[in-house]
Parts: sequence; C-alpha cells; structure tokens
Amino acid sequence: MTATLGDVLLETRHLKRYFRLDKHRQVHAVDDVCLSIQANEILGLVGESGSGKSTFGKTVLGLHDKTAGEVLYRGEVLPARYRSADFQRFARSMQMIFQDPYSSLNPRMTAGEIIAEGLRLHSDAKPRAVREEVARWLRQVGLSPDHASRYPHEFSGGQRQRIGIARAMIVEPEFVVCDEPISALDVSVQAQVINLLSELKREYGLTLLFIAHDLSMVRYVSDRMAVMYLGALAEIGPADDVFFRPMHPYTQMLVASNPEPDPITERQRSAEPIHGEITSPVNIGPGCRFAGRCPKVMDHCRHTTPELLPVRDLTSDATRQVACHLYG
Repeated sequence: MTATLGDVLLETRHLKRYFRLDKHRQVHAVDDVCLSIQANEILGLVGESGSGKSTFGKTVLGLHDKTAGEVLYRGEVLPARYRSADFQRFARSMQMIFQDPYSSLNPRMTAGEIIAEGLRLHSDAKPRAVREEVARWLRQVGLSPDHASRYPHEFSGGQRQRIGIARAMIVEPEFVVCDEPISALDVSVQAQVINLLSELKREYGLTLLFIAHDLSMVRYVSDRMAVMYLGALAEIGPADDVFFRPMHPYTQMLVASNPEPDPITERQRSAEPIHGEITSPVNIGPGCRFAGRCPKVMDHCRHTTPELLPVRDLTSDATRQVACHLYG
C-alpha cells in the first residue's frame, strides 16, 4: 500500500517519555508531544542538545518504551512496549539512521554482513539474492561492491554513514528517522550525504524525520520544521517560514545564533547570547519552559504552560503552530 502526499503516515498524540532517576524524580525527556508527519514529507526537528530530539525519534520507533500517549502509523496505534514480534513486523516499514556512523556499526561484522542483516531477518531471500542486493545498495549509496568484505574501521566517517544508510534502506522502508546523520561529518561530506538522502527520498517516496542542529541545513532539506525545547514543541510550520520569520522567542534566538555563510557578514554581525538559566528537565512544573531565558517573559508565562496553538502568518498567509503566550 502506497501513501500519497497529504495522507498522515505517522502521528503522535500526547507522547511522553520520562526517565526515572529515583522514587520521586524523573527526567521529562519527551513531554506531551502532538505531531503528525505526512507521507512523502521531510519534517525537520531542531533544538539544542538535550532538548529530546533523539529520544523522540527512538520512542516513535519503539526503541524507547512510551511513558504515556500514543504513536499511530497509518492510523494503527503502535504498542507502548515493543516485543520481538513487533520489531519484526514494523522493521520493514520504519527504520533509523543513527547519529554516530562508527558506534552504530558492529566492528566484528563486515560492511556486507551489516547491510545484509536486515534483509536476512525480514525476508526469505536466498544467500545469492542477498549478496546481489547488498552489492546493489553499495552502488546506490556511492560505494563499491568490493567494499562488502571490509570492516567499519577501514572506512572514513562519510563512508560509514553511507553503510548505515544502506543498512536502513535495504528493507525498503516507508518512514526513516535520520538522527543527526551529518553532525559527525566534514562539511563537504555533509553535502554529499544530504544529496544522497534527497535522491533516495525522490526515488523511493520516503517520508523522513530529519533531526539536526544546523538550522540552515534543516531549512534546505525539509518541507516543514518543528522546534523542540526541553522535551516540548515550541513551534511548527513550513521550513522557510519558521527560518525566515520565526515567531517563538526561542526560535528567534536559534535563528539569530545560526552562522551566516558570508564571512564578511558574519564578522560584522553582533551575536546576542541567550541569558538566564535553563529550566531543569527533572519534574518540570507548570509554566513556559523557556521563561527563565526569554527576553519577552511575562508573569503569566511563569505559572501557566502555553498550548501549541495555530497562528496565522500574515506575511505568507500560512498557518503554523506556536506555544507562546504572546500569541494566545
């Protein structure tokens, strides 16, 4: 069954993932996230380190158990706690490209064995067919079939990330979580990996959740952009609108801190640091999570949690969602 653009492929409803520290304290890594991703869409997810982006992606795929809330795939509610049979069932539909292209590869397995593992587990293909498919995907990601006999330590960082992409793609999934797939790579290699993902998205009709720190790169590759802060969503909208006309004060500061590609402009720009204390993610209480750092904070912000509500962008006439009392 092939979904068409406009169909909701994946949806989260009040999704929560808490990590318990002791009897009375727990980290609110993902807290009440409601989000939908359309088929054939690239949704970019941005935010500072520790904002819960990777935890959200892993919880969606069942790599973390859900504390509360639901994840729906094609309208079907996925299990709160995955069993072996659940991984077996959904692995062909949903895959993940991990952040670190070295630690995510088994150093005792060759590249060919790593890429072939998913196909061996989730299909009844014969050994010869598996080898041919591995060779095809090595070529597809810009490597040589001769690389199948090499081990991960024999590759560069960019080549290892290509192996990770081939491993995820060989089972031909519909939905792929890209967990900061370019953060550990050189700038020139980053562009190659982004172009490869864009080609695979067009050729195979993929739906991607693209997690990254680089707002410029996320704007370039994504259809929509979601901004996360301390486990909660601050703003969601078309990528260009969020990047060029940010509404939430946190998004505005993220965009302002994004480096300019022109070195002359970058030298002349006066960087304004974000002041204040970061709210502890442990047992988060009511109020806006960004209140301690926000230059536009009001008394109301410190006591009442803002809802993620639709706000009309008068410049583009598009609607986005913003969790801020300034637009209440």
